[in-house]
Amino acid sequence: MRLTVGQAVVRFLANQWTERDGVERRAIAGCFGIFGHGNVAGLGQALLQAQRTGEADLPYHLARNEQAMVHAAAGYARMSNRLSTMACTASIGPGSTNMLTGAALATVNRLPVLLFPSDVFATRVAPPVLQELEDPRSYDVSVNDAFRPLSRFFDRVWRPEQLPAALLGAMRVLTDPAETGAAVVCLPQDVQAEAYDFPDELFAKRTWHVPRPLPEPSAVERAAEVVRNAAQPLLIAGGGAIYGEASEELDRFARQTGIPVADTQAGKGAVAWDHPNSVGGVGSTGTPVANRLAREADVIIGVGTRYSDFTTASRTAFQHPDVKFVNINVAGFDAAKQSAFPIVADARAGLSALLAALGGKQFPTDYRSDVTRWQATVDSAYHLGHGPLPAQSEVIGAVNEACGARDVVVQAAGSMPGDLQLLWRAGDPKQYHVEYGYSCMGFEIAGALGIKMADPSREVYALVGDGSYLMMAQEIVTAVSEGIKLIVVLVQNQGFASIGALSESLGSQRFGTSYRFRGADNDYDGSYLPVDLAANAESLGAAVIRCRTIADLRDGLKRARESDRLTVVHIETDPLSPVPSSESWWDVPVPEISELSSTRSARVVYEAAKRDQRHYL
Repeated sequence: MRLTVGQAVVRFLANQWTERDGVERRAIAGCFGIFGHGNVAGLGQALLQAQRTGEADLPYHLARNEQAMVHAAAGYARMSNRLSTMACTASIGPGSTNMLTGAALATVNRLPVLLFPSDVFATRVAPPVLQELEDPRSYDVSVNDAFRPLSRFFDRVWRPEQLPAALLGAMRVLTDPAETGAAVVCLPQDVQAEAYDFPDELFAKRTWHVPRPLPEPSAVERAAEVVRNAAQPLLIAGGGAIYGEASEELDRFARQTGIPVADTQAGKGAVAWDHPNSVGGVGSTGTPVANRLAREADVIIGVGTRYSDFTTASRTAFQHPDVKFVNINVAGFDAAKQSAFPIVADARAGLSALLAALGGKQFPTDYRSDVTRWQATVDSAYHLGHGPLPAQSEVIGAVNEACGARDVVVQAAGSMPGDLQLLWRAGDPKQYHVEYGYSCMGFEIAGALGIKMADPSREVYALVGDGSYLMMAQEIVTAVSEGIKLIVVLVQNQGFASIGALSESLGSQRFGTSYRFRGADNDYDGSYLPVDLAANAESLGAAVIRCRTIADLRDGLKRARESDRLTVVHIETDPLSPVPSSESWWDVPVPEISELSSTRSARVVYEAAKRDQRHYL
C-alpha cells in the first residue's frame, strides 16, 4: 500500500489493540497534536486525511501546550490501567523539546505514552534548517537526542522502510507492564511526507496481549517462609496493585492474614480507607499509624511499589534491626529492591500464590484502635475552623466530602500531595490520582483532562495551587473547546507553600517562596501581588466561582458538580496553617557550614535524622 510515512503512522495506530483477561481496548485512543512546519504537512496532513475520508479511525485533539498534552496522555494511561494511551505529535525544535518533561514524567511513573517529535531533514538538503541544532562532532545529532535517557524506547526513522520496525518496537514497549514508559519515534520532516510501498500486513488489526506473569513456585515458597516466620509484618500497596487490578486479591489477603495494609502515593485506593486493615499512607507524608508499624515491622511485603524515597522516608522508615523484604512486582528491577525475596509476577497472581502458600497463617490486628484514633484526627483537620483564611486541610476535607465514591482527585506538586496522602480517604482504586513520581508542577489540569477523556462517567477534581496554575493552565482552553467538564479547585496561597515550609525547616527562612513585591531590603517581603487568577481562568473560558470561606467552598463544589461545563472554584488559604505530623522524615541536605544561625540549627537536626538511615543489605 503506497502511503506517506505520516499516513502510514496514522493508519497503523488506528489498528492497534490491547487485550487482558479477555477484554480488548484501543491501544492508542487518539492523537494530541500541535502543528508547525515540522509536522503540518506530514502527520498533520495524515490526520486530516483520515478524518475527511474515514480511512483510519484515530481521533485528533488540538492541545495548547506540548508538555501538557503528554501529561494528558499520561493521565489517560493511568486511568486506563496502562492498557490504553494517547499519541502526541509536535513540530521540530521547541515544539518537540517541550515534550521532554512529559516524557520524563511518564517514564519515571512507568506510564505508557507515544511521542512523535518532528526532526531535521534526513536528506540534509539545506542545513542548518530553522530550529536545527548544529553539533560540530556529528551531523546525525538533533535536539531530539535529549529524549534518549527519558524514554523506554527511542528510534529515529531516517528512511520510510525503517518505519515498521520502529512502530512495532514502540508498541512492544508500550504494552509491556514491566518495561513501559515513554516510547519516542522521531520523524524527520521530509520523511513524514515521503511515499513508500508499505506491506499491507502492517495495517491489519494487531492485538497486543498484556500478560499477567505467574510467579515461580520456588520464589513464592521462599517468600512465604519469610512471612510465616514474621512477628509483625506490614504490606505496602503501590501503583502496581492498582494497574494489576488486584484490589480484590489484596482485600482477601489482608482479611485472611490480618496484616495491615499501608499505601504509597500511586497505591492509595488499592484498598478503601475504611477497610479494617487499612492504615493509610506510609513514609515521609504517611500517617503516624503506618509509620509506627513500618518502624516496628520485621517483614515488609511490597506489592507493586518502586520504593521511592518518600515511601521509605529516605530509608529511615523501617527500623527493625532484622527487617526483611518480600516484593511482588511485575518488574524484576523493582522486585529486587531492598535486597528482597523477590516474586516477579503480576500483583494479582503474586498475591494469590503467596496467600495460598501461607497456609492460613494469621497475625495480630492490635493496630485497629490506633487507626480509629487517627481518623478522629483527620476529622479534626477537615473541620479545623482555622481563620481568618481557611486551612488547606479544610479545603481537602471539603473536596473529599463532596466527592462521590467514583470521583477522581488529581494533584501533583506542592504541599497538597503530602497533605493528601496523609489525610485523603479514598474509596475506589481509581479515585486518587496524585502524580508524585516526578511531582511535576502544571500536571494537574492537563492530567485531569486525560483522566476525564479516559472515563467520562466520573467527576474529576483538579486540585491546583497558584504556583502550579501559573506554570500551566492552558489546557483549560482545550477542555472548553472539547466540551469536557472538569472541576478545578484553585487554591491561592500567595506562593510556594510546600517549598516555603521546607525552606523554613532547613533554615532558609522561606527565601524566594512568596509572591510579593520587593521590600525595603530588596527581598520579596513587600505586599502581595495584585494577581487575579480567578479572572485569568474566566478569560480562558471557564465558569468561575469565588469562595472566601469553607462554607462558600462547599456550596461552590455543589454548584460545580451540578454544572455541565468546566468550572474553576477559587479560594485563598493560609500557607502557614497546620497539618498533623506524619512522624517521619525526608532527606534534603542542609549546608555543613553557614553564617546563618537558622541554617546551623537545621544542620544539627539534619545530622541527628541521618543517623537513622540504613542500607537494607
